Amino acid sequence: MRRIEVDRAQLEVQHIAANLSLCGTDRSVATLCPQPIVGCPPARKTPIVFLHEGLGSVAMWRDWPKQVCQATGREGWVYSRRGYGQSDPVPDVRGPPARAHGQRSGRLRPDYMHHEAWTVLPALLDELGLVAPVLLGHSDGASIALLHASRHAVAACVVMAPHVMVEDISVQSIEQARVAFESGELRARLAPYHADVDCAFWQWNDVWLSQGFRSFDIRLDCRSLHAPALAIQGTDDPYGSMDQIDQILLPAHQIERIRLPACGHSPHRDQTQLTTAHITRFLAEQP
Repeated sequence: MRRIEVDRAQLEVQHIAANLSLCGTDRSVATLCPQPIVGCPPARKTPIVFLHEGLGSVAMWRDWPKQVCQATGREGWVYSRRGYGQSDPVPDVRGPPARAHGQRSGRLRPDYMHHEAWTVLPALLDELGLVAPVLLGHSDGASIALLHASRHAVAACVVMAPHVMVEDISVQSIEQARVAFESGELRARLAPYHADVDCAFWQWNDVWLSQGFRSFDIRLDCRSLHAPALAIQGTDDPYGSMDQIDQILLPAHQIERIRLPACGHSPHRDQTQLTTAHITRFLAEQP
């Protein structure tokens, strides 16, 4: 585990080495490949950068990024955004938004995903020496991946349960999450994954339930993507409808949409093998 300073904050970063000896050996992956992979790719494949959800962190991914890297023969990078995991917390996280001497404090602004995609992530990639990686994002991380790819070169963009606009179903579920955090078991469940669990929860919950965030809409930004994209959405996602991937308006040859049955907001947890297989098949065709 490394700590890297980006945007005046120390972020925890984890590197996953490529294990080429395991490439193409997963039977569940092979069944979905039109031409099953035999052996390993001859050239070094582009690394994957994993972008976590609104309440996620390096630890909350558990070992799934490693599974994807093993299945695809790629190295990976996983990091916790500021205020999550073991990254620096946000001072006065529920106070008014402020920035002094380059240091951010207070509540997130409605454009926080734009800031992460267009300021923080490019700086982090530069620190890591990564040029045009594969971006693999979940939920808020998926939105950040789409925003980054709308302005910066990437090899491919994989998004699970992205938010391209705000729906009533999303707001309702986030309101329920607030109740579960304040009076239920959610705080206790999240606590092992964050150094400051209150900071992690409130920076996400407060901005999503703010009036200013209701106008969040990145559908126009998504039209600027040039990289191939894979969009995965669970049919039972309580945080968003199928419109979230249907409204990523790209040419049919550029985007593939996967609708997973019996799957909620976290395809990599609810349908782990199937999600990994789809991603592995898709990335087999990418550099």
